[in-house]
Amino acid sequence: MTTDAPQTLPDGRPIPLMTGAERPMLESWLDFHRATLELKCEGLDDAQVRRAPARPSELTLLGLVQHLAECERNWFQRVAGGLDLPPVYGRGNESGYGLEPGRGIREALDVWRREVARGREVCAGRSLESTGRIGDGPMAGVAVSLRWVLIHMIEEYARHNGHADILRERLDGVTGA
Repeated sequence: MTTDAPQTLPDGRPIPLMTGAERPMLESWLDFHRATLELKCEGLDDAQVRRAPARPSELTLLGLVQHLAECERNWFQRVAGGLDLPPVYGRGNESGYGLEPGRGIREALDVWRREVARGREVCAGRSLESTGRIGDGPMAGVAVSLRWVLIHMIEEYARHNGHADILRERLDGVTGA
């Protein structure tokens, strides 16, 4: 496998780079995990993605998509880009997990895709060494590099994709990926 030609798995997800420069490798792993999240939602209707099938947890696939849209905005636009932006889903739903009756999976995925695209734009010209500052929480004010943000987001998606895998299996028995 070479690093200059994109490769995909049979399910359409991009295979992360195995060799090459650091930034493309990190970005390819993040893209792989983003594609995995989409795959976990594929073929489900709005009622299914709102269901919390792993009681006592209230976690839903729709909530995960919304949460990861908020993570995309927070880490790439607010922290790495230094932009002052409101929460994606409004004050009072800073985590993104709160569900609105009229919002379905298509809308949530569209919002998530826009946040991914905007984060890519904001970070496109920045080096891995460029720094931003964490805005709130127990680490407020701490400087982090874009490299750290990319690694953190890979971890964030990997952890939540594990949750998504369990939720999907509980919803309709689909496993893997």
